[in-house]
Amino acid sequence: MKDFRRLRVIIGVLILTCATLIVLTVREDSGGPLRSVGSAIFGPLERGASAVFTPIGGFFSDLGSWRDSVDRVKELEAENEKLKALVVTSAEDRARVAELDALLKLSAAGQYRMVPAQVIAIGPRQDFAWTVTIDAGSRDGLGVDMTVVNGSGLVGRVVSVGETTATVALLIDATTSLGGRIAQSQEIGIVSGTGAQYELQMQILDPLAPVDAGTAVVTFGSEGGRPYVPGVPIGVVTEVKGSPGQLARIAVLRPYVDMSTLDLVGVITEPPRVDPRDAVLPSATPVPSSPS
Repeated sequence: MKDFRRLRVIIGVLILTCATLIVLTVREDSGGPLRSVGSAIFGPLERGASAVFTPIGGFFSDLGSWRDSVDRVKELEAENEKLKALVVTSAEDRARVAELDALLKLSAAGQYRMVPAQVIAIGPRQDFAWTVTIDAGSRDGLGVDMTVVNGSGLVGRVVSVGETTATVALLIDATTSLGGRIAQSQEIGIVSGTGAQYELQMQILDPLAPVDAGTAVVTFGSEGGRPYVPGVPIGVVTEVKGSPGQLARIAVLRPYVDMSTLDLVGVITEPPRVDPRDAVLPSATPVPSSPS
């Protein structure tokens, strides 16, 4: 018990001494003796405290910097995603501009007056297996049995019209049948859809007419320009079944238009005054590429 009381007295004396030295140190000038005594006594304590608490302060400072770095990384990731979206959008815009440019060139070459529209749905309709829906209708001047094209050639014909939308039966539908004309030779025949996406058939009316693979076929045209205006590219001959002189000579065609990638189309609301003949065909008629 005595040792405990002695320890309490010693601690009390030390506390009183420290308090006295602090007060006196504050009152003395920086160069006074008490300041020196205070420094001698408290210096080691200050250095010890600094050694303990400085790393802790540095840790919290580094922690703040780390949080700032994490936030910056998140910002950069968000900016990167925006840039990726911008690249995709720009590519889509460039593709749309190219489609529109091709459509305008076809319209100018054939002297067709048309209303542009976008394909918004694809699927079978009553009596048709291959149809698409476009975002233009009667309020845009569309009517039944108008020719539908895109920048590559014939897409089909309008079979029903609403106020803001219309249904188009595609050229490849098995119910489709129209007059076709072989470029340059002017031979005519009946082009029919087969229901297959990349194949049409043309029954050649003159059994002796020469027909070669790689020959282009365009629309012969209907009376009054409905349902088909003249001169629109249909496809390219890939094969001829039957020999010259046979009554059933069939030319197999590959359509110019890839129906699986339809987007921007044009509905011809007014036929040309003069048959454009082969003017709408490109100068060098390429065989439409096969799907990959």
